[in-house]
Amino acid sequence: MKRLHYILILTGILAGFFFSFISGGIVIKYYSNTVWTIYKKIFVWDDAPDHSWPDSYKIVSIQSTADAQNQKAYFRKAHASLKPLLVSLHAWSGDFRQDDPLADIAMQYDWNYIHPDFRGPNWTKDACLSKKVISDIDDAIQYAIDNGTVDLENIFIVGESGGGYATLGAFLRTKHKIKAFLAWVPISDLVAWFYESENRDSKYANDILNCTSSSKNATPDIKEAKKRSPIFWDIPEYSNGRLEIFAGIKDGYTGSVPVSHSILFFNRLARHYGYSKSEVEASDIIKLVTRGVSRGSASEKIGSRGVLYSKNIPQASLTIFDGSHEMLPEYCFKRLQEIAEQGAVPDDFSAVLQSR
Repeated sequence: MKRLHYILILTGILAGFFFSFISGGIVIKYYSNTVWTIYKKIFVWDDAPDHSWPDSYKIVSIQSTADAQNQKAYFRKAHASLKPLLVSLHAWSGDFRQDDPLADIAMQYDWNYIHPDFRGPNWTKDACLSKKVISDIDDAIQYAIDNGTVDLENIFIVGESGGGYATLGAFLRTKHKIKAFLAWVPISDLVAWFYESENRDSKYANDILNCTSSSKNATPDIKEAKKRSPIFWDIPEYSNGRLEIFAGIKDGYTGSVPVSHSILFFNRLARHYGYSKSEVEASDIIKLVTRGVSRGSASEKIGSRGVLYSKNIPQASLTIFDGSHEMLPEYCFKRLQEIAEQGAVPDDFSAVLQSR
């Protein structure tokens, strides 16, 4: 799912490895370390293998309230009392063991943290935003509240790619009071993403079939796919916390999820909450999807990246930045800190709506 230029670099390094070996001039340690670094840059957001986590993170087992199955998670309790809770959701092909750069930052700032499994990789019917997935995420949050030192006014849900997909689902259906949801390059429509993936000969098309179809059909069960697509779900009258959506302008070209998933989901929220004038207009959608936007026009930045386009309503925001299919971990955590320093989340947005 990561950038093509990293893959080309990796290919070049491997070729260099081979020819250096033939000529006897190889420095094994240098090449092996470089290859591993590039590998992690390519696959960090959608890797599946087991990895080494810091000692302060413990594997815990959480019994599901949906079917009594045990869900594993990496969990860290903050040392200080009343610290924020970061609920970090793994990517499409990952599980609770997947590397998460936010874990190191959360530890540095002594936040409570949980990295749940929520039915593992998205290629089974129990996964892919099933009811069990939402239940598992809620169970993980409750576990962290019961076993951590959680400031209940500062609970955050964050995810990238498939984790962003799950973040959208949690935004619409979690039972918990959440301060903010940050969804990076999320999938919002499995029907659209199936055909987009199929046309790229991507493995994700087959994953969607496994999630939605009862047999090895060449097309997904559309009704079932819509049941697992946040863009088709009912939107609550009052949002349960603020949603911030981030998408890289190059995603869909050098990444696997076109920016249309982020744009169309934001537009649906804007219409629902009575802010139709804040929707991304059709002409702008065409420019963004085709990358017909000048990178030199960016006047704002998130981290070191230019912001090419943004929209904002009280319940949600959309930010299209100069990047691809990725999260910007340092900026992401800084943004969480900024929100945590703000006042408590109102029980609903009725006052905001009445003041328009």
